[in-house]
Amino acid sequence: MTTGSKKKLKLSPCAVDESGNVTVDDGASFELMLNPSSYSHSYSIGYNHKEAIGQLGSDAKFSGIKPEKVSFDIVIDGTGVVEVADSASSDVKDQVKKLTDVVYKYDGNNHEPNHVRIIWGNLLFFGRLESLSVEYTLFKPSGEPLRAKVKLAFSGFMSKEEEALRANRSSPDLSHLVEFKAGDTLPLLCYRIYKDSSYYPEVARINNITDFRDIRPGSRLHFPPLR
Repeated sequence: MTTGSKKKLKLSPCAVDESGNVTVDDGASFELMLNPSSYSHSYSIGYNHKEAIGQLGSDAKFSGIKPEKVSFDIVIDGTGVVEVADSASSDVKDQVKKLTDVVYKYDGNNHEPNHVRIIWGNLLFFGRLESLSVEYTLFKPSGEPLRAKVKLAFSGFMSKEEEALRANRSSPDLSHLVEFKAGDTLPLLCYRIYKDSSYYPEVARINNITDFRDIRPGSRLHFPPLR
C-alpha cells in the first residue's frame, strides 16, 4: 500500500492480561521525530549441550526458540530544523521523558515496565525494553540539550496463546486463510483475528494488496501468525 505521507516509527504501550491478551494504548504512543536510518532484527535458537566424561563430542539438543530482538538508534532534535506536529514539543528533555514514559517507566499496578508495540513500515514487533542509553550531543549556551542520540534495544514478547499455537505447529489457528466477503474490510478482519485492526498494512503487504479499500469479494487472504 502506498500513501503520500511519510510514516514515522511509533512505539505504543501495551497491557497484557492474565490470559496473555494484548491491548494497545495508541493514545499514549510515542512517534519519532526522525526515523532510524536502520534497525536490527535478530533471531536465535537455544540448545542444551551435555557432555559425558571421556566423550569426544556432544549432540546439541533443541531447548527452545529464544525471544527475537530488535534494536535501533534514533536522533531527537530540538534545534527547530526538524518539523514537529503542532501538539508536540521540540524540547529534547520533554521528548526523552515521553519516550521513557512509554518504554521504560515502571508500572506500579503491574509491577513491571510496559510491554511495547513497535510499528514502522513492514516491522511489527511486540516486546519489552532491554536497554536504553541517551547521549546528548549539542547544547544551548545555558547547557540545555539541543540534540540527543538514543540507543534502544527490545526483547520480543509472545502471548501465552501464541506460544501454545507455535508449540503445536499443526494448529489451524496458527495461520489463517480467510475468504473476503461483501461488507468485510481488511482492518475489520484484522481485528477479528488479531484483536487489533492496526495490522492491516502488514497483511496487505503479505497478500500483495496495493489498495486495501479495493478487495474483491471471494478473494482469499492469508493472515500470518503475529511476531
